[in-house]
Amino acid sequence: MIGKTIATTAAGLAVLTTTLAAPSAASASGTKQVHLRKGLTLTIPASWKAVQAGSDWTRVVTGSCPSLGTMDFGFRDAGCHGFWVLGPKALKIGNHTFQYYNPRYGFDPATDVSVCPRTVRLYKGTMKLAGKGLRKVGAGHRADYHAWAATCVDKKFRVKMRYSQREWYLPTSKILIVDQWNTPGLDGILKKATWR
Repeated sequence: MIGKTIATTAAGLAVLTTTLAAPSAASASGTKQVHLRKGLTLTIPASWKAVQAGSDWTRVVTGSCPSLGTMDFGFRDAGCHGFWVLGPKALKIGNHTFQYYNPRYGFDPATDVSVCPRTVRLYKGTMKLAGKGLRKVGAGHRADYHAWAATCVDKKFRVKMRYSQREWYLPTSKILIVDQWNTPGLDGILKKATWR
């Protein structure tokens, strides 16, 4: 029963989808601030929306998101443009077989085949390390950064699509940012983050 509950949580993640605490009013430049975990504050385009998808699972939706507002909204949905800001509860199940997240393997909470983040018609294939290092996330904070070259495959495991999964891990704050869409400007947004 516990395994099924964890799998359901990781697969669907949310019955309650609520917009995070009201961001400050958009500025003249068309941006707004969203306050996330542990005082992390990002200044994002006003059109983006931060949505809580369960305890310690927040998705910043940056474009089209067919699953938004449905039972399918969660880490294992497909076609929802955006990135995730994850906390300790998500990190506890962030590796295959729901082990604790390890940046050496990439964030992939699953025990079985997962849907491709780009389309429900394909499945997640392999992830190979494409780059790593330290990246700034606001003043005084450096993240353990990993970029993964990932594939999506058909039922016969033929590669049909490629995508990148970028991860910024802040172990002291227990925050992980996961981007499967190469979100334009995200690296710069994170560099300019503030901590309150």
